[in-house]
Amino acid sequence: MTTIPLRSLACGLAASLLLASCATVSPESRVRAGLIDAGLSPPMAGCMAERMVDRLSLPQLRRLQSLASLRKSHMGDMTVDRFLYKVRALEDPEIFAVTSKAAIVCAIDR
Repeated sequence: MTTIPLRSLACGLAASLLLASCATVSPESRVRAGLIDAGLSPPMAGCMAERMVDRLSLPQLRRLQSLASLRKSHMGDMTVDRFLYKVRALEDPEIFAVTSKAAIVCAIDR
């Protein structure tokens, strides 16, 4: 019977835990991060992501992710109305409806 050194076992366990933590990044956290990258405030992004993630398909969420590059061209926080203007330019009525409803609810809740 061969024994595995304790150090090797610990390294393998640590690597497994790191990989598992990477795999458990939720779609909601990705949407929230994308909204923040697009210039929305973290509280607004968190609120909106919670409402949007179950209502949009994965391809739609990926299209929204393309808006994250907006902040690089505009310094400072983006206003919600300016963000919605950019969302409308994606020409997907469902993305716009879900995003604008989330923005309205989150603006009222604040």
